[in-house]
Amino acid sequence: MPDLLKDKVVIVTGAGRGVGQCIAEYCALQGAKVVVNDLAKDDNGVAIAELVAESIRKAGGEAVSSTDNIGLMAEAVNLVNIAIEAWGRVDGLVNNAGILRDRIFHKMSEDEWDLSIQVNLKGCFNTARAVAPFMKEQGSGAMVHMTSTSGLVGNFGQANYAAGKMGLVGLSKSVALDMQRFSVRSNCVAPFAMTPMVMNGIPRETEEDEARWKVIERMEPNKIAPLICALISDEGAHVSGQIFGARANEVYLFSQPRPIRTAHIGDEAGISAEAIIDRVFPMFKGDFYPLERSMDVFSWDPV
Repeated sequence: MPDLLKDKVVIVTGAGRGVGQCIAEYCALQGAKVVVNDLAKDDNGVAIAELVAESIRKAGGEAVSSTDNIGLMAEAVNLVNIAIEAWGRVDGLVNNAGILRDRIFHKMSEDEWDLSIQVNLKGCFNTARAVAPFMKEQGSGAMVHMTSTSGLVGNFGQANYAAGKMGLVGLSKSVALDMQRFSVRSNCVAPFAMTPMVMNGIPRETEEDEARWKVIERMEPNKIAPLICALISDEGAHVSGQIFGARANEVYLFSQPRPIRTAHIGDEAGISAEAIIDRVFPMFKGDFYPLERSMDVFSWDPV
């Protein structure tokens, strides 16, 4: 059995199926002791987190399960305590849990917004905040937060999801800065994969929808896990505050916002709205970003 994560304790949220399950199983294969977290149950009422944990144990690994709701701070604290009580430490946190509530913006309800933000952003804060004191005390640890090109690039009908996933980028960078003195690191990964969340959340009504599905169906969820494992490993100790993407056999490093053009208005009148309209907008026009969606940017087939 490979041992890239030998004796490390890793919490994976949303690990009952899809990408999260693949991450939990891959980390266990690499020697990690895994806390499998998921709210869902199967058709027989059995917690799917326990089913994944049981399969890991049967394969010779170590795993326990959790059905805690990370959207609630008290339950996120309980999730972390499960790891501490079982193994006395936490070396990795993978914030994978997420939900889709797709709706065109002008029809989006407050409930659709609030629920998405609670899980996709607040939930990740909750788990990161709960685990931080333990990682601080250890003087080590790694967090990986799942962002999305819905926020990094753009997509139709996902204002709530995009806002939460872009919020994660800011959260991750802040964690990386605040925790670097304790040798705790934090990174984001934008995964491309066919998962139950995608299947349940993306419409299949138009020709455009069908084209989107054909691409997504070729993206295997197990292809995401190796990057997550590498970031948690000791060999990834020099990597923090970055934004990655993973799609099939491809790994991406995303840019981060920095100034790309500067305009100085230095005449006697100084800066004014009229001067900006007359001089700055024309100067910057060639560098404006177009309104693109994820599929416009990642237009080639995954390999």
